[in-house]
Amino acid sequence: MAGFYRIPYPLAPVGPRLVLFLTVFIHLVGFGIVIPLLPYYAEVYGANGVTVGMLVASFSLMQFLFTPMWGRVSDRIGRRPVLLGSLAVTGVSYLVFAQAESLATLFASRILAGIAGAAISTAQAYVADTTEPSRRTHGMGLIYAAFGAGFIFGPAIGGLLSRFGYSVPGYAAAGLAFLAAALALTLLPESLTPEARRAAAERQRARISPASVFRRPVIGPATALFFLSTLCFAAMEATFAIYGERRFRLGPQEVGYLMAFVGVVAALLQAGAVGALARRFGEGALVRAGVFVMGAGLVVMGLAPAFPLLVVAMGVVAVGSSLTGPTLAGLVSFAAGAEEQGAVLGVYSSMGSLARAVGPLLGGLAFDHIAPSSPMWLGGAVVALSAGLAFQLPRRIAKAVKVG
Repeated sequence: MAGFYRIPYPLAPVGPRLVLFLTVFIHLVGFGIVIPLLPYYAEVYGANGVTVGMLVASFSLMQFLFTPMWGRVSDRIGRRPVLLGSLAVTGVSYLVFAQAESLATLFASRILAGIAGAAISTAQAYVADTTEPSRRTHGMGLIYAAFGAGFIFGPAIGGLLSRFGYSVPGYAAAGLAFLAAALALTLLPESLTPEARRAAAERQRARISPASVFRRPVIGPATALFFLSTLCFAAMEATFAIYGERRFRLGPQEVGYLMAFVGVVAALLQAGAVGALARRFGEGALVRAGVFVMGAGLVVMGLAPAFPLLVVAMGVVAVGSSLTGPTLAGLVSFAAGAEEQGAVLGVYSSMGSLARAVGPLLGGLAFDHIAPSSPMWLGGAVVALSAGLAFQLPRRIAKAVKVG
């Protein structure tokens, strides 16, 4: 691998891995802390439902727009400065949130957070720089585990601290971001050699676009699968609370527990088991199994006649998404050249951001115009049908094809 740089041994076991985990975790904790509060906070300044939806969507829209750019920048100047900058800007965004006195200021805070959060793909590129191919899926699993852990703890922290005022969770999120920036400054070495950065500058004279990424073997099908699975999961997630209320008379507390259950299952699998399964069965086989399992779980969620079956189906969805997410990222990172990791993973991650912005809208339309359960079973059908794309992926990561 051209440009591969092994972290100095004294730092390798704990420092960089811990900082990368915390970087992603804190981005998602901050997101989770403020998201449950946004509707209430925005209503204080006269926001209606459409405005609240735009406020929530602005974060993912900024991620979609800026993720490819940060990926290219990190290829050229290095991962460390991009990660440090993203954490610092994230901290500022939550200070703006805490001190907001108007809707315009709330929008500014979410836009800033989305721009900074777009650098999460740089953490994936860092993993690709510093792991051997056989450990790539395991490394990506740690990043996805941080996603899951952030979604679990963020809303709980936000709910707990909101009792002291809407600004307090914002200050807490800002403090976590600045703490992670300090840790990164101390413990995170650069993963790209000067030679790799020069090669990236040469490579990027021919710009890597979403269209070019989708045309490439391995990378194209994997990115399409990531987009579709994220879209369907986001549609389910956005409508699950009102579906649960109507179908099973669930309240906010029960919904929170169920979503936390999904996050715990996903985080545990992604932190350890996914890497071992990939080494045992191969990444392509794992993606195919994950897509099928996730699709089946979503269908059963929408058709479940009883609450216990709903809980089982949610666990199945968590397993399927855990098998799919980090494995797809590992395949994409290996199929990309060492000098374009940030750019390619940036486009890949931006598709997830677009899916998270569009999915809730499509889920809401299906809920209103087809059936309350349709975001689940329709999403499951789409995921299952997309399994054809999974058969375009190599069985093992070592057979992924690198194509310029």
